Amino acid sequence: MYCSIIPPYLLRRLAAQHEPRLYAVARAAKEALLHVRSIQATRALPLPHVPSGLRQLQPGPPNRTVYDARTSESLPGQVVRKEGEPVTGDSSADEAYDGLGHTHRLYAEAFGRNSIDGQGLPLDATVHFGKLYDNAFWDGHQMVFGDGDGEIFQRFTRSLSVIGHELAHGVTQHSAGLVYRNQAGAINESLSDVFGALVEQYVARQPASEASWLIGEGLFTEQVQGAALRSLKAPGTAYDDDVLGKDPQPDSMDSYVRTSADNGGVHINSGIPNRAFYLVASTLGGNAWETPGRIWYDTLTGGSLPANATFTKFAKATAASASELYGTGSPEHDAVRKAWETVKVKL
Repeated sequence: MYCSIIPPYLLRRLAAQHEPRLYAVARAAKEALLHVRSIQATRALPLPHVPSGLRQLQPGPPNRTVYDARTSESLPGQVVRKEGEPVTGDSSADEAYDGLGHTHRLYAEAFGRNSIDGQGLPLDATVHFGKLYDNAFWDGHQMVFGDGDGEIFQRFTRSLSVIGHELAHGVTQHSAGLVYRNQAGAINESLSDVFGALVEQYVARQPASEASWLIGEGLFTEQVQGAALRSLKAPGTAYDDDVLGKDPQPDSMDSYVRTSADNGGVHINSGIPNRAFYLVASTLGGNAWETPGRIWYDTLTGGSLPANATFTKFAKATAASASELYGTGSPEHDAVRKAWETVKVKL
């Protein structure tokens, strides 16, 4: 499984730039695109998932290892920090180490999950991958971070929501195993955005009303007109830039994008379920990792979500989880149903 944080359509825009100041950016984007395409065929395959009856182990401490690829594309690289060791002084290595730990803590403390696979999976990450590499990704086994081109993107370990997002792909891989294409792929991406946002909120102890609801905040350089890669609160508003273009995410089915690109628009149409989660969290108030997060987590890991789920199937599954957890007709159940109605997904 390979899932990356930067959508192919953004890389294509960067690769097409001809301004002298953006030559290095265009070259870096072309190389990132080639890397994505080289493993594109594996992204759409259904993933083996953990049977719903498999007992999860009790959460234990994290087991982290950070590697340095030293601008090569060979994984994992040289070990630079293991669990319990002191800071290295390398910002990328130390941010990756901390981000792995924060994500592990969210799943352990909020959901009782023992690491990404529920069985204590060691958390590995490689930093300084490639030269000016414009991406971060989960490859089915570990996290990988590029340093960015310095003109558009900064180092990818800067954003905790990016780390939480990519590790959430591992949780999906080891639970529902959602196909990475079309609406199932958009749900896969949305779940990663949701839990990426929740990691940031959990660490900062931010209630839903105070959170930014941005994914990838801090990745862009000051030359980019934009706050982040995506917004759960207001899909389609995260950036509007001469080079990157405008954020294309829809916030309801009225603007659903039908495309064969980006595995059927997985990074674009994820704005619709993203908005639904934000609406639930906003309606219920308090900490989003509690009630809304529990509903979404139980939907993902409960064993009833099909690998090729549509938005409607996912919406019905979240409503069923809310009903099971809090009761049919409860404020929590009503908030879920109302959120999906608002984004025009039929239940």
